[in-house]
This record gives sequence, C-alpha cells and structure tokens, in this order.
Amino acid sequence: MNDKWTARDVPGQSGRVAVVTGSNTGIGFDTARVLAAHGATVVLAVRDAGKGRQAADRISAAAPGADVTVQPLDLTSLESVRTAADALQATYPTIDLLINNAGVMYTPKSTTRDGFEMQLGTNHLGHFALTGLLLERMLPVAGSRVVTVSSIVHRVQADVDLKDLQWERRTYSRGGAYGQSKLANLLFTYELQRRLAGKGSTIAIASHPGIADTELMRNSPLPVRALAAVIRPWLLQSADRGALPTLRAATDPDVQGGEFYGPDGFLEGRGRPVRVKSSKKSHDAVLQHGLWAESERVTGVSYPV
Repeated sequence: MNDKWTARDVPGQSGRVAVVTGSNTGIGFDTARVLAAHGATVVLAVRDAGKGRQAADRISAAAPGADVTVQPLDLTSLESVRTAADALQATYPTIDLLINNAGVMYTPKSTTRDGFEMQLGTNHLGHFALTGLLLERMLPVAGSRVVTVSSIVHRVQADVDLKDLQWERRTYSRGGAYGQSKLANLLFTYELQRRLAGKGSTIAIASHPGIADTELMRNSPLPVRALAAVIRPWLLQSADRGALPTLRAATDPDVQGGEFYGPDGFLEGRGRPVRVKSSKKSHDAVLQHGLWAESERVTGVSYPV
C-alpha cells in the first residue's frame, strides 16, 4: 500500500453520500471538508445545528458547489438518534459512508439522557444505535463502508467490564471510562465486520487520529492540558493531518474490512496514515460478542446482519 498517502490520494467521490458525525469541528470537520471537495454529498450530523451550518458554510466557501447539509444528532439521546436516522432514511435511499467520528473525552462522571455513562454512551452506544438504524441503507450499496474512530488510548487503562459498563460499581475514572469507550469502538468494528462478511460488499473499518490538536482535549486534567501546550509543536498533529487515517479508511480502494488505520510515527502519535495493529484485547471474540449483545439490549437496536 502507498506509505505516503495524503488527502490528494482520495479518489473522486461524486455520487456518494457520506454521513459524518461530530463534523462541525476538529477531525470530523476536516474529514467532511475533504470528502465534499472530492464530490461527495456530505451530511454533517452534529448536536448543535447552528455550528453545523457555520461549518457547512466554511466548507462551501472552500469548495464552491460542494453539496453539504446539516442533520441534528445528539448521540447522548437515543430518541435523537432515532429521529436523525428516520430523517436520513427519508432523504437518502442509499448511504455510501457512515463515519462514526463524534466523541467526548475525559468528562466528569455523568450520564446521558438514557442513563448511560457519558463517554461510553456517546462514543460507543450512540454510534452503535445509529449504525444499526442506517445499515439497511448501506447494505445494497457496492463498496459502502462504516468507519469508526477509536484512539491509541484503547491500549491504555482500557478494559470493557461487561458487568459494570456504566461504572455504577467501580470508582469512576475519567481515563478508564474513555479507554473503555475507545476499546469498545474496536470491539464493535471487528464484530460488525464478522457479521458483514459474506453479506455483500459493505465493510467495517476503524481508524485513530494519533494525538491531534482538537477541542476534544478540553476536559483533560489541567496538567495534561499544560503539557500539551508545551509539546504541541513537537508531538501533536493538526486536525487535518489527524483526519487522514479516517479518510484513508473511508476511501482507499485497497482497504479491507476489519482493518485499523492510524499514523505511522513514534507511538502512532503523528505521521502518515497506514494500517496499524490494535491491542490483543480488542481481538477477544468473546468480549466482542458480549459487548454486542449488551449494546443491543440497552439501546433496543437490532441489526439486520
């Protein structure tokens, strides 16, 4: 595979419909911007419609003629997820790309409207429900893809406790809860790919941005934010560079289902987008099956595969 892949390598996307969650800022915005510039019909699925419209205007200004719309979506509410899915199904007979990008990081202990731990509920369960509700619009589409954005943190402080997913029994850890949600993204991707195999050409892929300089770090502990301010020029990469692994996972014709893409630099913190390895735990089939079953149970969303 091309080890110097850049946004210039994105093939033409004319005729393709791409739904990108959390795309009013950060790597989601840059992912949507590049897809739109290459001809895709892009839906910015965002919690704040006003900020979404501002992002759409910025994309249209940079790429005149770009086809960009905004769909309100609050991943902390299953009601909002269902409403958004209904609206997307009514508007688009087919969907080529679903990019599960939105996320929160290191939030204080809190819950979603449905009572889920905030980081798991937003980063995994909201996307699990959205994907399940939209998948029928993707299965008939040749080359359709579900790309879910994980993190290098899936290897650190990361476990999925099926007996206490919502952190009701354990002492809450911001980092532990974030790690659980990012490991869940990979467990979900691998289980989804297993279910998709042999059922058409839709595939599931995961990506991670490395250490990207985005608003996601706003809830990090003060010492982490202070350190980031010092090391930013040397360690953190820009949001547009952080978007490249997702863009490659979404568009490179050589990508295969069940792969994982991230930067090629030191500790995968920054660099060119390449195929990378995930933790041994992420490949635990028993954990994948268990998380899937629990996710279906608590969200009430069953998949057509």
